[in-house]
Amino acid sequence: MQDDKDYILAIDQGTTSSRAIAFTLDGKPLAIEQAEFTQIFHRPGWVEHNPEEIWETTVKTARAAIEKMAADGWHPATAGITNQRETTVIWDRKTGAAVYNAIVWQDRRTASLCRKLQEKGYEKTVAEKTGLRLDPYFSATKIAWILENESDLKSRAKKGELAFGTIDSFLLWRLTGGVHATDVTNASRTLLLDIKKQAWSAELCNLFNIPKQLLPEVRENAGEFGATLKDVLGAEIPINGMAGDQQAASIGQGCFSPGSVKSTFGTGSFMMQNTGDEPVKSQHRLLSTIACQIDGAVSYALEGSIFIAGAAIQWLRDSLGIVKTAEATQQLAEQLTSNHGVYFVPALTGLGAPHWDPDARGLITGLTRDTGPAHLSRAALEAVAYQTLDLLSATARDGVGEPDEIKIDGGMARNDWFAQFLADITGKSVARPKVTETTALGAAFLAGLGAGIYRNTGDFKHLWALDRLFEPKMAGADRQAHIEGWQRALAQCLSSRPLKA
Repeated sequence: MQDDKDYILAIDQGTTSSRAIAFTLDGKPLAIEQAEFTQIFHRPGWVEHNPEEIWETTVKTARAAIEKMAADGWHPATAGITNQRETTVIWDRKTGAAVYNAIVWQDRRTASLCRKLQEKGYEKTVAEKTGLRLDPYFSATKIAWILENESDLKSRAKKGELAFGTIDSFLLWRLTGGVHATDVTNASRTLLLDIKKQAWSAELCNLFNIPKQLLPEVRENAGEFGATLKDVLGAEIPINGMAGDQQAASIGQGCFSPGSVKSTFGTGSFMMQNTGDEPVKSQHRLLSTIACQIDGAVSYALEGSIFIAGAAIQWLRDSLGIVKTAEATQQLAEQLTSNHGVYFVPALTGLGAPHWDPDARGLITGLTRDTGPAHLSRAALEAVAYQTLDLLSATARDGVGEPDEIKIDGGMARNDWFAQFLADITGKSVARPKVTETTALGAAFLAGLGAGIYRNTGDFKHLWALDRLFEPKMAGADRQAHIEGWQRALAQCLSSRPLKA
């Protein structure tokens, strides 16, 4: 029986920080705890995280949220987990200790392996079964790299001594004391899942030389995943929902109808368009992925992945020192009446959809003596909007229909200047919800559904509320000039290749 003081805990483990958010049963955030962690760059194109630091920040933020809520008399009814997808961890089943750092979704070290498999003609097989592309972005080649490059791991994996998981699975193992499971959305991002059967593919495991006993059990998004250990979080809380961050955001935005679109702007940017109960095979280099599986019913989506979005702002702040805070980019962009011909293609870890160029490198064009922080800040914000337009154009050419509205979320969604420019460049209405933490909200909704708090997904849609609608205002000629400038800069970036050492 529900209590007026019941809440749902959402554990949101992202690319640059771990967060815990407590939501009321009607979807309002009550407490938010966040802790950043170290980004590890051993070599150009390599991106790693320390799994222990991910674990420590997850526990720290979750305990802080639980303690804060307890002080006000609130009780956790259930918990949900959402996570950065594709990031790969392998750990020892006896000790729970990772055998290597987590290889992050942005990491490009396996580009040569992907090219070799493409040259051997495996791209079609992979796409048919997984809806994905042979790209370093996904988990399978990361698993293969760890097993090949760390001594004895392949033999240990075959003996069943090791476990693989994306971050959701790694956290679930630790939180519950040994449950080795994942959800279908995270599994669909590994290059190992047959998305039509929602099961691991023996053929793909053989292709990547990955022992099947390494893999977790695949479950639906809402249901029983275990319970947190009291000595870990200070409370035994049932975990009833789990989803990869972009699918969780789509759920939090209520995008259950075919054609509905959400775009999340965090470290990267990810646009997802619901395609209903059948996967759509993209002809324009988008990904076909599982949106969710609830009560046996599977929904699919077309997705476009932009590797660098908010990370470009973080780069301006942390590497160049151009801005002190991400919020400052809005004030700087507002100072200018135009972009003065400055364009930034943020291919800092290659380019994702629809270009899929792992060798592309970042590029800034149009620099003059009067170029300053405002121009670079505006160019970084504009770049995310242009890339979103590229994704929308690809979905339209794939024949799934153009949406009238894009629902946005993530940190950049709070930037009014960016939201308006996005509407202007895409020519679409841009809807920002009152709760922009839709990734965590989606995890909370799934947990509530799995715990029986909600009846069905219709309850989620009724809880969604609009904060502000941004309508296109830019003149057609100005819009076209901006787009042509972007396309010229993009063409230069795509033609570039890094020099050999």
